[in-house]
Amino acid sequence: MIVRRVAQGRTGRADEAARARLRVARPYARLAGAVLCALAAAGCGLQAPAHADALAQGIVWQPDNDHLDLRGDWDRLGVNELLVQWIAVDDVAFVGGAGLPAPRVPDWVRIANEPWARGVIVGLAGYSDEKKARANLETLVDRSLKLAAVRPPVHITGWYFPVEVDPTWTDAPRMAPLLAKLPRPLWISVYDTSNIGGEALAKWLDGWLPRDVGVLLQDGCGVYARGPAAAREYADALAAHLGHKRVRIIAEAFRPKQGGGFRAATAAELAPQLEAYRGYRVYLFDGPHYVSPELVEGLLRLREPGAAQ
Repeated sequence: MIVRRVAQGRTGRADEAARARLRVARPYARLAGAVLCALAAAGCGLQAPAHADALAQGIVWQPDNDHLDLRGDWDRLGVNELLVQWIAVDDVAFVGGAGLPAPRVPDWVRIANEPWARGVIVGLAGYSDEKKARANLETLVDRSLKLAAVRPPVHITGWYFPVEVDPTWTDAPRMAPLLAKLPRPLWISVYDTSNIGGEALAKWLDGWLPRDVGVLLQDGCGVYARGPAAAREYADALAAHLGHKRVRIIAEAFRPKQGGGFRAATAAELAPQLEAYRGYRVYLFDGPHYVSPELVEGLLRLREPGAAQ
């Protein structure tokens, strides 16, 4: 999702350095996971946020070789759900047993016990190159079905198919029958760098997306495609056409860096996004790369009475 596009802006590709780091992990225990997965299969829903005034509800994780040991304090912001970009990318997997090499695997059991991962939306199979992903939908769906069968040992609250869509992809509707094969609840992500507007984007999606598939809207603030108010208008248009329950927002917690690449957003830059999206379930992209303990502390301090905005 945005996820793949962060390092090189809106191209839909991961930067070369991130691509070179993408690997996968060692075998792991499944005992605790079996219980968690059973709960998910039984339809156990995610509990409400720890406090009603949460700044965000979710954190995104785009696994790469340098960020397999996922740690953070995002629950201080109200986060209780983890969105994993993918559990297989570029022909390697982050779980064993799916028919792909899995040389390194995260400690899923520990992650499942973190307060910010009480629920996990599991991203399935993807490619880091957007064009390759879009051209190989059938392959990725087949891999995704195998991955869903071995599922990581976490409390799964949903699934995410990591092939991002945008209005310039005229062949996107061919995804519809393929998405029907994947497990539910199911999410895809959408972005709009062509700036066709929220209403047009909503009508386009409503014309082909299965009614039981949700949308994660990438807000576009990370590359200054639009500001928080405009992103909120996009979300409202999507909600009006698709239904509010089918729309969630990914808040881009990064900004272009002088000289190229990206840096973490400051608290002052990120706070207006989170304020504008109140009423929606919001996921910060992404935790290990951009949402540090210092940024968390800065966001909380901005909420203190008398804090300068």
